[in-house]
Amino acid sequence: MRRVIITYGLISGAIVSGLMLASMPFWENGVLNFDNGEVVGYTTMVISLSLVFFGIKSCRDYVYHGSITFWQGFKVGILITLIASFMYAVTWEICYHTIASDFTEKMAQHYVDKARNDGKTEEEVAVVVEQMESMNEWYKNPALRFVITLTEILPVGIVITIICALLLRNREVLPVDPNATR
Repeated sequence: MRRVIITYGLISGAIVSGLMLASMPFWENGVLNFDNGEVVGYTTMVISLSLVFFGIKSCRDYVYHGSITFWQGFKVGILITLIASFMYAVTWEICYHTIASDFTEKMAQHYVDKARNDGKTEEEVAVVVEQMESMNEWYKNPALRFVITLTEILPVGIVITIICALLLRNREVLPVDPNATR
């Protein structure tokens, strides 16, 4: 079971990290921005965390001999998610210190400009500016930044884990081929 968790966790983490790195040039040239970047980011998380399904299925079929409880599946899925999430957060730290070092300034400017373009009063814009300055201060703390980054991907992984553990506890969902050898 440990080998399955580590293997699928590392593959999932490599996919989400690779997709993050691959998207960076699109941020630089403006194809991705703060309006559409979340959709792309969460889509890459779902794609990479789809390996939770295959990890739980592998454990069900080959470790637990075709049958797995919800809690066994949840344990496998959450451990895969934790490995992938850790890799995601480490990759962001590397990006933040190299190719995306101006991320918080760009984000702050985007939300201030958005407030002005939405017709907010100067008092409301000042509140946005204050919030962005406060966020920039928080974001300078590497431990807090790491936790914030984890909170982006972990909820997605938890939802996917619950769905997959519920589905795969049923032996009839993609049953193992009795003629297959491993």
